[in-house]
Amino acid sequence: MAAAVTTKTAWKLQEITAHSSNVSSLVLGKHSGRLLATGGDDCRVNIWSVNKPNCIMSLTGHTTPVESVKINTSEELIVAGSQSGSIRIWDLEAAKILRTLMGHKANICSLDFHPFGGFVASGSMDTNVKLWDVRRKGCVFRYKGHTQAVRCLRFSPDGKWLASSSDDHTVKLWDLAAGKIMCEFTEHMGPVNVVEFHPNEYLLASRSSDRTIRFWDLEKFQVVSCIEEEAIPVRCVLFNPDGCCLYAGCHDALRVYGWEPERCFDVVMVNWGKVADLSVCNNQLIGVSFTQSVVSSFVVDLNRVSKCGSGLHGLVRDDKPLVPPVPMGSSLRRIYDRPSTTCSRPQRVKQNSESERRSPSSEDDREEKESTAEIQNPEDYQEIFQPKNSITRTPPCKSEPFPAPPEDEPTLAKDTSRPSQAADSQTPLPSQENPALIQRPPVAASTPITRVEPSVIPAARNEPIGLKASDFLPAMKNQSLTEIVDDEAMSQIRKGHETMCVVLTSRHKNLDAVRAKWSTGDIKTSMDSAVDINDLSVVVDLLNIINQKASLWKLDLCTVVLPQVEKLLQSKYESYVQTGCTSLKLILQRFLPLITDILAAPPSVGVDISREERLHKCRLCYKQLKNISNIIKNKCGLSGRHGSAFCELHLLMAVLE
Repeated sequence: MAAAVTTKTAWKLQEITAHSSNVSSLVLGKHSGRLLATGGDDCRVNIWSVNKPNCIMSLTGHTTPVESVKINTSEELIVAGSQSGSIRIWDLEAAKILRTLMGHKANICSLDFHPFGGFVASGSMDTNVKLWDVRRKGCVFRYKGHTQAVRCLRFSPDGKWLASSSDDHTVKLWDLAAGKIMCEFTEHMGPVNVVEFHPNEYLLASRSSDRTIRFWDLEKFQVVSCIEEEAIPVRCVLFNPDGCCLYAGCHDALRVYGWEPERCFDVVMVNWGKVADLSVCNNQLIGVSFTQSVVSSFVVDLNRVSKCGSGLHGLVRDDKPLVPPVPMGSSLRRIYDRPSTTCSRPQRVKQNSESERRSPSSEDDREEKESTAEIQNPEDYQEIFQPKNSITRTPPCKSEPFPAPPEDEPTLAKDTSRPSQAADSQTPLPSQENPALIQRPPVAASTPITRVEPSVIPAARNEPIGLKASDFLPAMKNQSLTEIVDDEAMSQIRKGHETMCVVLTSRHKNLDAVRAKWSTGDIKTSMDSAVDINDLSVVVDLLNIINQKASLWKLDLCTVVLPQVEKLLQSKYESYVQTGCTSLKLILQRFLPLITDILAAPPSVGVDISREERLHKCRLCYKQLKNISNIIKNKCGLSGRHGSAFCELHLLMAVLE
């Protein structure tokens, strides 16, 4: 009988390049856990089926980057808010724009669909929370009270309340029918990024940058418990569908929390980076994260995750006695009453301004005509959004779980981490029953080994390039494990300690020097100082900051950056190449038309000093771009993410040829 194969608890499902520019927001469909929507700086909203490589549909119409997206409960509608404050709603099944909603004066930070009625809530940098009637195409109510950006909105499961969290450190609970605030929670000491209702009980969870997760009783309006996070901050939270625990997505980890009393049930290491959203389906947790234009999805097998019990020792408030767990099926507080019919509109409707109550105008019609839903994958679109009958609708109610890959084979490092077991077991002699031992000759750690470093060092790696744990351990003699002596091990570890300290001290000094220049407000001077230091890592650190804000870029800054970009594109470090590509793309999009226009313009009559200086800078940039274009052309043949990035840059630089 074959032995059972041990499968992984968490694994990476796929990685896709979601947009031609940086991804700015993403969300998973909570009903099926199989639908993914991404918003990008390219002003598009792309629809994906999880674990499929091709985009199903691309939604256009926004003219500024998409800051927030949300899919409704039935996964038939999607709403997206932009940097300019506009909101667009698309019907995914009909593949068309449904509504364009205008009224906010700044970035849309948060959106949510009402669970039953045709309403959408929006929160903005302008501090307002607005409730929109999708059918009437107008603002039903405006909730005022926050003093800073509204970061998260959630409707209660029964659709009667709306919770909002803000950078002003508060969580507010609004009564939709009464049109007024019910309660304000002010115990957080920092901006509140996330709020989430318990699926059954009158309980609300909120997460703040003060590194706490607080649970609020919505009957007594008081704190139930407070969980102090570990060193790694929580980025998103989600209650288990039955409400037994709270999943907290941290950097490269999933934590499972209970709240009465507060404790951590389990911790699962997941290499998902900065996870952005979570969904649960088929007892699997789906997590998605993004870095620049790349979106990655991960799966955690919840069958192998502890969701109850006394908690992990030493993680959360072990000094407090634990309360016996509540029996399954019982509840400590009131349960939501979910209506069987569509909820009615809020009774007290505030008289809004004429601009918010106006009927659809010709201007709105024109904007909606400019919004399109481009079906890029007809087969997946027909399968998911236009089924032949309701029984076979996909995403189905009972979709198949993602198959778990087998667990990696244990390595020598794992075996040597338990020397007691290795010492107790005898080494088997090579025989016919152990062919692997015959093919694997033992290698002593003291034997010099020639290692070939990879041509490109990946940005996400789990160990230093060119180093192995065996290099820092005493050598094995006669191919058998020897007892590790503390002094000998420490001497091995300390060999390069002083050198490393010198390198880190120098790096810290260089960054301080650049920071001092930055404080004067002159970006070009800061970049000049970074270049003079002659350390590409410092240049990369500075570019990663400047790339986040295109308004910081000027033509004279391009003359300094382009020679550094040429070096970065030829670097063996993947992170350096990524930064170089991002900077070059930004320069090409913002300045290449200007450079070509100025160089093609006829000479001016008379003396124009400023024009001559600008012409000189354009000539320098053009010459540097020509040099870089040769590098880009040679790298277009690369496969994978870098190949597509270089191809995109090559198209942008076609005007130089």
